[in-house]
Amino acid sequence: MNPQLQTAARLLRDAYSKAPLAPLRDYLEPTDAIGAYAVQEINTRFWESQGRRIVGRKAGLTAEAVQKQLGVDQPDFGVLFEDMRVPDGGTLDPSKCIQAKAEAEIAFVLGGDLLSPLSTPAEVAAAVATVHAAIEIVDSRIADWKITFADTVADNGSSAFFVLAGEGLPLADLDLEGAKMAMTVSGEVASTGVGSAALGNPLNAAAWLARTLAERGEPLKAGDILLAGALGPMVSLKPGVEVRAEISGIGTCSFTFAGA
Repeated sequence: MNPQLQTAARLLRDAYSKAPLAPLRDYLEPTDAIGAYAVQEINTRFWESQGRRIVGRKAGLTAEAVQKQLGVDQPDFGVLFEDMRVPDGGTLDPSKCIQAKAEAEIAFVLGGDLLSPLSTPAEVAAAVATVHAAIEIVDSRIADWKITFADTVADNGSSAFFVLAGEGLPLADLDLEGAKMAMTVSGEVASTGVGSAALGNPLNAAAWLARTLAERGEPLKAGDILLAGALGPMVSLKPGVEVRAEISGIGTCSFTFAGA
C-alpha cells in the first residue's frame, strides 16, 4: 500500500481525538477518487479490527449543486458503524464531534440482498423492507470544512452519527420523490427540501450505491441501513439544541445535541 495513503489514513484517525487537519492535498489530489477510497478502506479495516461493526452505508453528494461545487459528477459513499447510531429521541454529546452539521434524509432498511453491479431502482425497491425518516450528523476532520471530493471520501464521507426513525413503513405507495422535508432546530425551521433532491429520487441514490458497492465486491445485504442523501441544506449545530426531521408521508425522528 502506498505509504502516503497510509499516512493520510492515520492522520484522519488521529484527528477524531485531536485537532482537525488541513486539507489532504499533500497526499491526495482533489479529485483522486481511487486514492481517497483506498484511504477510507484502510480506516474501515482498522476500525473493524478494533471491534466496530458495519451496519450499512451512506450516500453523499447526491445533489447536483454540491457535485458542481466540488468539481465531480458522481455521488460518494461512506460506512455506517453500529456505534454511530443515535436512538430516535436520544442525545448526542457535542464533545464527540468537531464541527457537526445535521441534514435530513430518507433511509432504507433492506430485506433482501443487492448483489448485482447492474442493480436498478426497481430492484432496490423490491429489496427494501422499510423506509424511515433519518437525520445524518455529518462532521469533518478537515479544518473549517474546506473539503475537496478526495477529502470527504477519505474522511468516510464526512460522516459522524445518524438517527433513524424507530418506526419504518413499507415502500409500497410511498411518494419518495415528492416527499416534503422540514428540519427544525429547537422548534425553528432550519432546512426544507424534497425527496427528489437525492438524485431525482432516493431510490436512484440507493441504486447507485448498490451498483458501486457490488462492483467493489462489497454488496449490500439484507439488514443493511442505507442513507440516501440529504434532502435539503446542512445546518450547523450548537450544544443544547433539539433537531427534528419531518418527512411528509414517511415519518419523523429527532435527537438532542447535548451531554448525557
